[in-house]
Amino acid sequence: INNYGYLTWEWANGLRGYSYPLIFATIYKALQLLAKDDVQLLIWVPRLAQAVLAAFADVKLYSLVQHLENAETAKYVYFCQLCSWFTWYSCTRTLTNTMETLLTVFALSYYPIKGSKMGNSCKYLALIALAIVVRPTAVIPWIPLVFSHFLQEQRKADLILHNCIPVGLVTVGTSLIIDRVFFGEWVLVQLNFLKFNVLQNLGTFYGSHPWHWYFTQGLPVILGTHLPFFIHGCVLAPKRYRIFLMTVIWTVLVYSMLSHKEFRFIYPVLPFCMVFCGYSLKHLKAWKKSAASFLLLSNLVPALYTGLIHQRGSLDVMSHIQQLCSNSYQSQAFVFFMMPCHSTPFYSHVHCPLKMRFLQCPPDLTGNESYIDEADVFYSNPLGWLSKEFYNDTLLPSHLIFFNVLEQEISSFLAVKGYEKTATVFHTHLPQGRVGSHIHVYRKK
Repeated sequence: INNYGYLTWEWANGLRGYSYPLIFATIYKALQLLAKDDVQLLIWVPRLAQAVLAAFADVKLYSLVQHLENAETAKYVYFCQLCSWFTWYSCTRTLTNTMETLLTVFALSYYPIKGSKMGNSCKYLALIALAIVVRPTAVIPWIPLVFSHFLQEQRKADLILHNCIPVGLVTVGTSLIIDRVFFGEWVLVQLNFLKFNVLQNLGTFYGSHPWHWYFTQGLPVILGTHLPFFIHGCVLAPKRYRIFLMTVIWTVLVYSMLSHKEFRFIYPVLPFCMVFCGYSLKHLKAWKKSAASFLLLSNLVPALYTGLIHQRGSLDVMSHIQQLCSNSYQSQAFVFFMMPCHSTPFYSHVHCPLKMRFLQCPPDLTGNESYIDEADVFYSNPLGWLSKEFYNDTLLPSHLIFFNVLEQEISSFLAVKGYEKTATVFHTHLPQGRVGSHIHVYRKK
């Protein structure tokens, strides 16, 4: 939009599609044309847009349960959804996982489950297709659901010929055209994504966990104190909801087969779990009010802590960098983030063509077994790396940003090269490995 910025390695290798970012690019362009593209608006408007969509998804979930059950059960499902600390933490973040989850809820509201009066094959398939365009993994939870629908559907040929094929062709075709415009060549992003994460399993470059991680840590953590209600709800829920439980189990099993695991990957199954949690809460009778109070209070603390305090330094430090844009020093400034790669936002939180750099960590796609990324090379010998990289004083950055755990190790370099500390920003109460409790800002004298 502004003729500057940064594209990560995924874009160079066609692993990311332009369809989802195009939403925010359109917002940015509109702000630019209205001369309202203030940095704070660039930061907050995408989050607000995501929050509005999340609110609509919550209402859709309520409406679905109301049609399937009754207003009282819908109220408790809605309450459980709104209580979820992980929903609070994730729903306003502009991650593809978030949009995948929201589109999954929208699609679910039109899914022709037994007893639903809102079922619409074309609408729910279109929303699934859109979710797959945003993030190809969206297909995983829908495999058992679509298969179940297909088995129950009497007019199977009509479902395939009049719904599946037209919807698939339109959405994939639109995605192809959008990516063709921006990549400058024909790229099937979904196929590249599948190759990288499943066939080549290169996601392990960013860490791996044991197969049972989602069952022993992933799902219990994102459910939090909802877990006992989820289990209770699974026992109580009618047979027609077994397909929802199958979807949760199937999704977690499929993701368990991939070595690289993250909490956000199974975020799309959380709304399914909330249906069971709400069903449990509704049938507690004497303990209902106490259980609801427990759920609210036990989720409020982690929601507020993870949303407002934990790891906030990554965002707070950007306000210090942004100040460099408002003075004549901007053209000479050079900011270097000596942190684990992608620790902070980049140009969207600065909004000026400031020279910036961070430690790179792209995976090796050539099959070189001895490959080590820049970040790992740096952390293996920070002092040696800095001396070699900035052998000439004219190459030195004007500002260095790093976690406090690195300070002592590079203190001699900072002293010799004439750097002084200008700010210390709180980051987390739970420092771990390369991530410290505070972020330091150093400026060259």
